[in-house]
Amino acid sequence: MNGPLSVATIVASLVLAAWCLLRSALNRPPSRFDLLATAALALLVAVLVVVAVIGLFDGTRPTETATFAGYLVTTIAFAPTAAVLARMEPTRWGNLILGVACLVLPVLVLRLAQIAEVTSG
Repeated sequence: MNGPLSVATIVASLVLAAWCLLRSALNRPPSRFDLLATAALALLVAVLVVVAVIGLFDGTRPTETATFAGYLVTTIAFAPTAAVLARMEPTRWGNLILGVACLVLPVLVLRLAQIAEVTSG
């Protein structure tokens, strides 16, 4: 869980957050590019979640499996939900929604990594 895929997800999310927050500050609504970039981030997050789920079957499970599963569901649903909300809000606030969501995603990924480190052996 603490591999290059996690780092790539965090970096991509922070770069997209900076972009969306800048566009929000410039009073720009979400563009097609912003929504496509969020979709690409959601795809990257989906790959990360699939790798984490596959890791559950290798014999080492987190002590808090239910918490880990909750974070997996939240993490995979976060970017698509933000994109839908941003599309429903075609003003600068749509980009703010995307920016804040992209700031939350690294926290979710880090929490997944922390929970995955604590295994029951």
